[in-house]
Amino acid sequence: MLLAAVAYGIATVAQAIGVRRLAALPRPRRIADVVRAVWPYAAGLGLDTLGFLASIAALRRLPLFLVQSAIASSVAVTALASAIVLGTRLTRRERLAVAGVVLGLALLAVTAVQGPAVRPGRGFGSAVMGALVLVAALLGWGLARRGHQTSVPALAAAAGLGFGIVGVAARTLVVPDPLWHVLLHRHVWILVAAGILGTIAYAAALESGSVTSVAAICFSVETLIPAAVGLAWLGDRVHAGWWPLAGLGFLVALGGCLSLAGRAEPPPAPDGSGEPGSTSRVRAG
Repeated sequence: MLLAAVAYGIATVAQAIGVRRLAALPRPRRIADVVRAVWPYAAGLGLDTLGFLASIAALRRLPLFLVQSAIASSVAVTALASAIVLGTRLTRRERLAVAGVVLGLALLAVTAVQGPAVRPGRGFGSAVMGALVLVAALLGWGLARRGHQTSVPALAAAAGLGFGIVGVAARTLVVPDPLWHVLLHRHVWILVAAGILGTIAYAAALESGSVTSVAAICFSVETLIPAAVGLAWLGDRVHAGWWPLAGLGFLVALGGCLSLAGRAEPPPAPDGSGEPGSTSRVRAG
């Protein structure tokens, strides 16, 4: 779980370094120079993949409300790594937000009951498929109305719901024996489709809206909805009598993530070239 958060957070900074180096290259660009400049970006994609696998592994034993909060907290890792590597300065509010994320996750970790998800009731698979259709509909509607002020919230919500479906699908996935039979499991294809749609929606939202607003909507949807699904249908539990601490931890962690939402994407290249930062966000939730 923590490995996923650290990998995602550092990946964002590595991708930012690659984008900055590429933007600084004189034109015309030679292929050899481009390869040397963007290797941090490639390393960042590798870290994204590591974070994705780590989050899936965490979801096999930990409840959604804990893992989804930890994944969203990668923005705090990005903030700290940016300050160390890129020389950006954290404001007092951002330092408090980072502390809040750490405190909130600590409270969630001590209150959560570990264990695999229970087998959901009949109709759960159809409900997940319906949510996936909703993601596709929101994405299509947002792309069709691109440039309109309502398109950004729709696209950001589609991204958050898509990433949330990935988390739910990973939590309910039963690993078969032999392993290759996993390719026949419906939840694997739901996970892949939701991840692709969520990534497209997130990138499209960032093209039209501010990082802060897009990330805030995405964080909220991808954290709150899976947490509710896990508690209501998948047997996610909190230690008896510890609900107040768990609720406080969830609110503090999510609040800290929302305060740091502007750190969810790498900063633009310093030369003002306008080359975008990374919009990749391969996630298990």
